[in-house]
Amino acid sequence: MQEDKSHYSTRGAKTKETILKIALSLFSTKGYKATTVRDIAGEIGIKQSALYNHFKNKDEILETLISDLTTSAIANIFDDNDTKMAQKTPKSLLMSIATTFKLLSFDGQNEALYRLLMQELFRNEKVRLIYNEQFYQENVKKLSAIFFNMMQEEKIISSDPLLLAHEFFSPLFFYQMQVIILKLDKKSTSSVVSMFEKHVNMFWDNIKIEYQDTLF
Repeated sequence: MQEDKSHYSTRGAKTKETILKIALSLFSTKGYKATTVRDIAGEIGIKQSALYNHFKNKDEILETLISDLTTSAIANIFDDNDTKMAQKTPKSLLMSIATTFKLLSFDGQNEALYRLLMQELFRNEKVRLIYNEQFYQENVKKLSAIFFNMMQEEKIISSDPLLLAHEFFSPLFFYQMQVIILKLDKKSTSSVVSMFEKHVNMFWDNIKIEYQDTLF
């Protein structure tokens, strides 16, 4: 009996995962309002009543997807690799962050989450909170602290660390949006893809401290 329960539990978890995957795809393409529970069930190939065994309504599906945003790679860009990040040289740290943004622009799951996020920003207060606090402000605060330490160690010029963090992150969000828009319109992304690295190079050249050898 225990094995049977385990089997049904595993199957139920897989069905729930499939519902979320299909719902995310439909929400991000058709829009949340235009997508019905019947659409989701039909895409999966199950009865509408079977879907209600896992979620009580469409709102609960959206709430679950929104909670996934808090565990996305950008929301946790520092948390997953704090030790590794600390061991990086200043420029390689910035390049690592920019590379994460670039790679996520081409990840189907993250692209769909991002598109859903953009659609829901103006409708859903919880989405706005997650975007502002966890996607942007938390990362800005953490990078600001890193910049402050770099200033103390005289690796970069003395400046406002919070402003520097904003100046570093803002273009990355813009470039990521540009890539997603170009992909949506089936246009080439090559011109934008190179901007991630170019941004880091220009940014670093403007803040680094160069020491010149002094001859006595």
